[in-house]
Amino acid sequence: MVVLAGRGRGGAHAGCYQRFICFRGYHIAVGESGLTDSIGYSQKVMEHFMNPRNVGVIENPDGYGKVGNPVCGDLMEIFIRVRDDVIEDIRFRTFGCGSAIATSSMVTELARGKTLEEALQITRDDVATELDGLPPLKLHCSNLAADALHAAIRDYQEKRGSRQ
Repeated sequence: MVVLAGRGRGGAHAGCYQRFICFRGYHIAVGESGLTDSIGYSQKVMEHFMNPRNVGVIENPDGYGKVGNPVCGDLMEIFIRVRDDVIEDIRFRTFGCGSAIATSSMVTELARGKTLEEALQITRDDVATELDGLPPLKLHCSNLAADALHAAIRDYQEKRGSRQ
């Protein structure tokens, strides 16, 4: 839903008309041609951003991972529940941009139902590829999602004394 229009104030966007989408209380600036065209987000990224999967917290998780990027301010938390070395449940909380939300959502979809060994094989590139790519300036977000997953698995392994 577009809620506001106005002229950009300065810098690279001076003179550009901006539109804003209201999403969960945040106003997100989009360009004249819309969010996917102006920023380079795929439809899959937008789907995971607007309708993220597996959002939330697992109370007393078997594994917990938290990573952040001090430059952009993104922060991701991953919570896992493990049964017989398989990720039975996975949830996330993310504070960050649309890419950070989308990559968090996608990494949970990729990891659910996988063995710990299989989930540790999920790479940063896997996350971006499954989202049909990310703009180059947003690739760091997929790095955080995979890193948060790996941190949660390492936490689980350390708690069990089976770190590999």
